[in-house]
Parts: sequence; C-alpha cells; structure tokens
Amino acid sequence: MVMNAIINRKSVRKYSDKPISDEVLNKILEAGRLAPSWVNVQPWKFIVVKNQEVKDLLSLASGGQKQVKTANILICCVADLDSWNRTNFGKVLEQKGLDEQAREGIVTSKLLNPSTLGEQIALLRSVEQVTYAVAYMTLEAEEQGVGCCVIGATSNELTHLDDGYAQQVKEKLNLNERQVLVDILALGYEEPVINAKKLRKEPSEVIFHESL
Repeated sequence: MVMNAIINRKSVRKYSDKPISDEVLNKILEAGRLAPSWVNVQPWKFIVVKNQEVKDLLSLASGGQKQVKTANILICCVADLDSWNRTNFGKVLEQKGLDEQAREGIVTSKLLNPSTLGEQIALLRSVEQVTYAVAYMTLEAEEQGVGCCVIGATSNELTHLDDGYAQQVKEKLNLNERQVLVDILALGYEEPVINAKKLRKEPSEVIFHESL
C-alpha cells in the first residue's frame, strides 16, 4: 500500500470546496509526528492554518502561488533549532532511557549534535529532518484521498527573499528567530481530477552500486 501511495502521489493545485475532516487531518499530522529523525530529536513543529487571512499572506510570501490561497487547509512545517539545545535534546534522550553520561556524550558530539558546529549547520540538518516528516504526511494525504502540494519556495531564511513578507509570516505564526518555516503543505480534495504523468530520471541515472 505504501508503494501505491508513492506511485499515485502527485502535486495537486486545484481543490473542491469539500472540507477535510478533523479525523483525516489528524491522520496526516500523525504521520508527520511519527516520522524518523536523527537521534530522535524531532526538530519540527506543525502549524495548521485554516484562517483565510493567513492563507492570503502565505500565498503572497510564496510568490502568489494560488494553491496556498485556495487550499482547504495548510500545514506549515517549521524547523525548531532549539530542539538541539542541552535542555530539549537532553529531555528526548532521557525519555529514550539514556543515562546522564550517554546524554552528555550525544549533546556535545560534533557528529550527533549539529548545533555544536554552528547555526547554519543546525539549520541544514533540521531542514533535513523536517523533510522526512513532510514526505510521510504527503503519503498519508494520498492514502486518505486528499490532494497535496508541497511549497518550499517561500520567503524565509533559506531563500533569503527580502520582500517584507518573511517577518510578517513569522509574526503571524508566532515564530521566534530560531524557528524557520521550511515547507507549506497545501491540502484539499482535487477538482478537477487530472491524470498526471510522473516524469522521473531513469534508474541508471540515479542508482549506483558501491560508487558513482
């Protein structure tokens, strides 16, 4: 069933007026919550947006992409760099049953805690983790029959687009300076239904054994 969802998933940008139930939405969110993450740090937060004013702002911040404005629901996927600090990361490790010495070894490790290498590396690895959750949610949306489009092109610390919208979005979503909006999931039931051809590189172009 997972492979069916992978094969059938597509970017959906036009939606009907049919509302997404809380039950379906919660299943999509739960898929993101259960996604794997490096040392189980889970450096993410998901903000559900139904308010049209906020949708309109996020659409403007995303270059006017109409599907952000017209989606039934948006899920804003946020990387939280404070997840890597001693308190928050340590709490997760303690819940895993690690003793104080083991926790300290991981929290201070340059290999296992990217925040020890600086803010940019922490952001890079946090974005990596968020994409796992995004992938899980898109597949669960497909399983639930909900169309989904991932929007990564938006005004934020990653695109460095200085159009005045990035700070407005931060304020509207109540994000602090260590929380970065990475992706927006636009959700809605597809209308009209379009049979899209999935174009991908040939296996020989992307799959190698032992080395390139």
